[in-house]
Amino acid sequence: MSSPGDPVEIPINGTLDLHGFNPKDVKELVVEYLDECARKGIIEGRIIHGKGIGTLREIVHSILKVHPHVHSFSLGSSNSGGWGSTSFLLKTVD
Repeated sequence: MSSPGDPVEIPINGTLDLHGFNPKDVKELVVEYLDECARKGIIEGRIIHGKGIGTLREIVHSILKVHPHVHSFSLGSSNSGGWGSTSFLLKTVD
């Protein structure tokens, strides 16, 4: 049985859903997720932050702007969550 302080295992499949995470934990989570995607060769993905008032979106975008593996990012398309998600493209290693 898990307790509230136990780590949460998240599948690394290119989609990270931030619903249910505390905003104070999001920065570290997103950085680690992007690092793991790069290690696994996943170069395209999306982060679902929800529409809300934009706090999580702003946190996610501030990380994507400076993360060394990120090539580009944009708000999701209408069929992938719209402005409730952000799509990312990681740099490829040649």
